Amino acid sequence: MSDHATDRNGQNRNGKIRLDRLDMKSAHLESRAEYDKRLSKLQKDMLRIQQTYWHEKRRAVIVFEGWDAAGKGGCIRRMTEPLDPRGFHVWPISAPTAEEQGKHYLYRFWNKLPAPGTFAVFDRSWYGRVLVERVEGFATKAEWTRAYDEIARFEQMLTDDGVRVVKLFLHITQEEQLNRFRERLTNPYKRWKLTEEDLRNRARWPEYVKAVEQMFDRTSVGTAPWFAVAANSKWYARVHVLELVTRALKEGIDITPPPLNPEVAAIAAEVLGVTLNLGEG
Repeated sequence: MSDHATDRNGQNRNGKIRLDRLDMKSAHLESRAEYDKRLSKLQKDMLRIQQTYWHEKRRAVIVFEGWDAAGKGGCIRRMTEPLDPRGFHVWPISAPTAEEQGKHYLYRFWNKLPAPGTFAVFDRSWYGRVLVERVEGFATKAEWTRAYDEIARFEQMLTDDGVRVVKLFLHITQEEQLNRFRERLTNPYKRWKLTEEDLRNRARWPEYVKAVEQMFDRTSVGTAPWFAVAANSKWYARVHVLELVTRALKEGIDITPPPLNPEVAAIAAEVLGVTLNLGEG
C-alpha cells in the first residue's frame, strides 16, 4: 500500500484526504545526521532517475501546492539540487498577465510542459483556479466548478501521452504558519517572501481548507493522485517529498544505466587505447 493510501497521509475511512487527519506529531526526523543521510541517498536516486528519463526521452510533471510558508521552495531546491540543469525547469506561478487573462486559464501552462527527457516543476499551478481564484472571487462559481473536470481531462491527456504526473500538497498548521510569518517579518533577508496577499489568505483559512479538500476529492485519480505532506518539520517534509517523488517516477521503470554505445566504445578503443566491456554501466 502506498503512502497515499494510509491514514498517516490524511485519508479517512472513505479514502478521502482530510487535512485534520494528517499525522503532524510524528512527522519529524530525530537528528540532522538522519536528515543528511536520507537526503543524500534520495538525491542520488533522483539523479539516476533524471538520467534514465533523459536517455529514454520520458517526461514528468511535478506539481507543488500548499499553504503560504509551507516550504515548497525549500523542497524544490533539495529535489533539483543534484540534477543536471539542462534536464528540468522550475516554473514559479503567480497571477496571470493581462494577455493571459484574456485566454483560457490553462493556456499559460501548455507552453511550460516538459520536452522529451525532461522534468517540469510547478511551484503552484493550474490548481489556482479551484483554490485562490475560487476563495478570493477571481473566478465565478460556474468557472471554478467547471474547472475540476477540465483539469482532470488536462492531466489525463498528459498521462495518456506518457507524462508522469506527481502532485504534492504541503500542509502546515496555523500555528506553524504564524511562526514562519513572524520569522520572515523579523529577518531582513526573508521579508520579501511575505506579501499582503499571504496575510489576507491566512484570514480565510477555513475557506481554503474546504477548497483544498474538495480539490483532493475531485482531482485525485489513479494516474495522477494527490500526496498530502505534513510539513511542520522542514527536514521531514523535504525528505518525504523526495521519497514520494522518486517512488512515483521510478514505478515500472528500470533506472539501471544503459550500456555503452558501441560506436563510442570503438572510437575510445582507437583514439584512447581503452577497451571496455559493452555490458558495463
